[in-house]
Amino acid sequence: MLTVRPISEKDAPVLLELARLAGPGFTSLAVGENVLQARLDKSVKSFAGPPTISPDHIYMLMLEDSETGSVLGLSAIKAQIGIQDPFFNFRILKVAQMSNVATTRFDMDVLVLVNEYAGATEVGTLYVRPEARGTGAGRLISQARYMLLAAAPERFGDRVVSELRGHVDDTGYSPFWEAIGRKFFHMDFSQADKISAEQDNQFILDLMPKYPIYAELLPESARAVIGQTHPSGAGARLYLEAEGFRYDGVIDIFDGGPSVSAPRADIRTIRQSRVMGLHRATGDFPLTALISNDRVPDFRCVMTGLRFDGERACVEASTLAALKLSAGAPARIWIKRA
Repeated sequence: MLTVRPISEKDAPVLLELARLAGPGFTSLAVGENVLQARLDKSVKSFAGPPTISPDHIYMLMLEDSETGSVLGLSAIKAQIGIQDPFFNFRILKVAQMSNVATTRFDMDVLVLVNEYAGATEVGTLYVRPEARGTGAGRLISQARYMLLAAAPERFGDRVVSELRGHVDDTGYSPFWEAIGRKFFHMDFSQADKISAEQDNQFILDLMPKYPIYAELLPESARAVIGQTHPSGAGARLYLEAEGFRYDGVIDIFDGGPSVSAPRADIRTIRQSRVMGLHRATGDFPLTALISNDRVPDFRCVMTGLRFDGERACVEASTLAALKLSAGAPARIWIKRA
């Protein structure tokens, strides 16, 4: 059984391995060993800490094969962004150009630097090993984050955002960065990405142009990737959109990838999940359900078979064991529709 659980100190080596596998352009993992260790430590403290919202809180989740003990992927939640450090994006605005003399009118896109997600919660760092993709592992580690949000809403913001990876190739080349970022930062994409991930974002405020940038002035290679998701992130975008996240013209300032957002209360898994007692049974389990123990310090979440015997939600004994629940204990249940 695949189980989602909080990261622990013992996961430091596998966290480094997953960061290496993710490769360049995966901003949240493209950092040094010390930064990854600091995030791990912060996550351990956040799970064990008081039920309050804080920009210092991060919740990292690991996807583990309970039979082999191997970790197949990870995801994370930042409780509050844009408070201690600005969370910069470009917003795309439409500007009307019109001349009565020339008898012409048309609209142009302009990019404006914004910090409009201040105070929101960010879900991200979704990565699954290549050999586990297409097995449902990605859906589980992605959707488990919303079960955690539902378990403790007081720890998170009212709006939830996610940045999707833009077009960056295996060598770290980004056409959007070459068109804008390099002109103002005078450094490679990977170097700027590393500074942004490991340190505060003051250097962005220092070096990024303060005035709107007309998209028409950019080369076609850069315009073509604005708001476009990297092929490896296409599955993640589908998961987010299925949950109710929408792209509304906010993009990453480095690679031009889209940012999507949704009110926390409107996220599908949160809205449709219910808490009820979970009972042990044998036999057939015709329903597929996402189930968590609805707790934070020892959070557990699985995708498994379920059936209802009257008003009772029933699962196998192994499911209760994976969730660290006794028979009849409350659990949060989301039933997968066909």
